[in-house]
Amino acid sequence: MRLDEQRSKAAQDEVILPITVRIPAAIRMTGIGRSKLYQLIARGEIDMAKIGTATLITVESLQRLVERNRR
Repeated sequence: MRLDEQRSKAAQDEVILPITVRIPAAIRMTGIGRSKLYQLIARGEIDMAKIGTATLITVESLQRLVERNRR
């Protein structure tokens, strides 16, 4: 395999993890309901960004939420 083919394959195999997700994905990821998610956003417990019409939730803030509430 040529070097440029190897680099191309390596780039295709690279997994890029999202830093934000939309509301439906955040609900699926956490298992909490839509209303509860919006309550947590309003209380500042979950970080969000509004870009155009998209409401994006940071994956990091979802992970922190779960860690804070672990037992």
